[in-house]
Amino acid sequence: MRAQPVPFDPQSLRLGGLRLDSLRRTLGKNSRVSGLAIQRPDVNLRFPCVRLQLVEPMPPKKPTHDPREHSRLVVDGLKQAPSRAMLRATGFKDADFTKPQIGIASTWANVTPCNMHIAELAREAAAGADAGGGKSVLFNTITVSDGISMGSPGMRYSLVSREIIADSIEAVVGAEGFDGFVAIGGCDKNMPGCAMAIARLNRPAVFVYGGTIRPGGQRRDIVSVFEAVGARAAGKISDEQLTEVERTAIPGPGSCGGMYTANTMASAIEALGLSLPGSSAQEAVSDDKRADCRRAGEAAVKLVEAGIRPRDILTRKAFENAITVAIALGGSTNVVLHLLAIANDARVKLSLDDFTRIGKRVPVLADLRPSGRYLMSELIAVGGIQPLMKMLLEGGLLHGEALTVTGRSQAENLANTGMYLAGQTIVRPLSDPLKKDSHLVVLYGNVAPEGAVAKITGKEGLKFTGRARVFDGEERATQAILDGIVRSGDVVVIKNEGPKGGPGMREMLSPTGAIMGRGLGDQVALITDGRFSGGSHGFVVGHISPEAAVGGAIGLLRNGDRITIDAVEREISAEVSAAELRRRRAAWKPHKAYATTGVLAKYAYLVGSASAGAVTEPNHAPPGKS
Repeated sequence: MRAQPVPFDPQSLRLGGLRLDSLRRTLGKNSRVSGLAIQRPDVNLRFPCVRLQLVEPMPPKKPTHDPREHSRLVVDGLKQAPSRAMLRATGFKDADFTKPQIGIASTWANVTPCNMHIAELAREAAAGADAGGGKSVLFNTITVSDGISMGSPGMRYSLVSREIIADSIEAVVGAEGFDGFVAIGGCDKNMPGCAMAIARLNRPAVFVYGGTIRPGGQRRDIVSVFEAVGARAAGKISDEQLTEVERTAIPGPGSCGGMYTANTMASAIEALGLSLPGSSAQEAVSDDKRADCRRAGEAAVKLVEAGIRPRDILTRKAFENAITVAIALGGSTNVVLHLLAIANDARVKLSLDDFTRIGKRVPVLADLRPSGRYLMSELIAVGGIQPLMKMLLEGGLLHGEALTVTGRSQAENLANTGMYLAGQTIVRPLSDPLKKDSHLVVLYGNVAPEGAVAKITGKEGLKFTGRARVFDGEERATQAILDGIVRSGDVVVIKNEGPKGGPGMREMLSPTGAIMGRGLGDQVALITDGRFSGGSHGFVVGHISPEAAVGGAIGLLRNGDRITIDAVEREISAEVSAAELRRRRAAWKPHKAYATTGVLAKYAYLVGSASAGAVTEPNHAPPGKS
């Protein structure tokens, strides 16, 4: 197209009769001015003018990022022919090498009902990614069963498995050059393990929760069995009744049915923005869950195309949203440990004190087990957690601007969400909470200078003072409870169960279940440097830091020491003078290591304090060693 000279009037800033600020509107958004040169009269030019050229409409802007940023390095070009050859054997066609590759991280295993159905869900996610224009590649990571290993030496591997899951997803996604991925989790440590990998890799990703189990007979669940063991030890039920509970509590696939660790973490991850809306509140065996997986696969492709990465989503406000939702649901103490670990990988500053700060203004609204009456399936039936999140948003307790994997904000996702069914009694309104502030209470004091985490709903009271009854390890404590040695007024102290000392920070569901089963829930407290299952309830304090294995005060306590737990003052203290603690510490000797080789030894060497999430990093190794 030939350029035409157009007169320019420097006094009125008019170009061919049009003001310059109107020029773009006249030309249209897909046109441009080229060769713009305003000739000024002060340089003796007789006919000031500019040259205007109309061009063809501009093509759409190319993405500023490469949707195949990682897979391109693996499959493009002459030298990558061997890589393509191997992928052809797995089913790749010519066209697949031009598509973004989407990994599907499955935690399928037949070792637990929590994960026994996830292979099918992974296939659904893969189909969604393929339909969305990507090329899915399915792979597996590991899981262990908390419920099965609980109360045994095998429970030492539970928290360790969180690190293995994160590390293995990182290894596969990094090695294979996936451009994005979907991670699907079922049992407790799957959720934080997957989320840690998502944060660490910072490649577009969506998390899918495998879903909750349906209620067992007479609305039973796994905690019903643990508490029945205590009831049998107390002579309250017969062997036959215990067997009947055992046979009817677990009806099929899905994660444990109360607001225990799995459902707590799934809800927290949805609040973080890493899951599609509603993903955390679906039954494992349902059309909704299968559809959620298909949508997740499609969403992962869209995130890759849009260039939205996990750290765009995982902001400090996102973590505050996750804490808020976990509190409102009456969630597990494990959410503290796991959110700290995820934040570490997302490079977001988060501390125990953030849980206290947020907890002062966020109430407990959901009447869910273990301390409440209802199961997750019953919450799903009245609307799930989305109406709760909308209630929190409208109450000014949620950051609505936080981005999510939909590409929209939390507020946008919740805009069309309805409220709970009329007459439901599972979730209270903000005006009538179960508890006006958080049930997750961070305590400090001479027993826990670096902090401890208590789960205090108020039903147990807000203060407990009693005499220490000290046990070295979970098994001895559990047996003493079952044998009737632990009595009203005792504070059960279980030491050497911390991240390093256990190692692995075992969950104390067996002893707390035994306490509840024997009817001592409001008469006995339990403190430990280990942690608690989401199914534990009663006056319980875990995550005591520093732990006994590194010389922490919990390892210096003795039978008969007076211990006070005060949820109002947020303090846990022993009536032992500083001078006496110094004398005890001088005589203290480290506990013999449980493992000297293998994964438990590696974990104990690398793991840090529970007060920082019990993460494994090189700077947590003992000084002077390499």
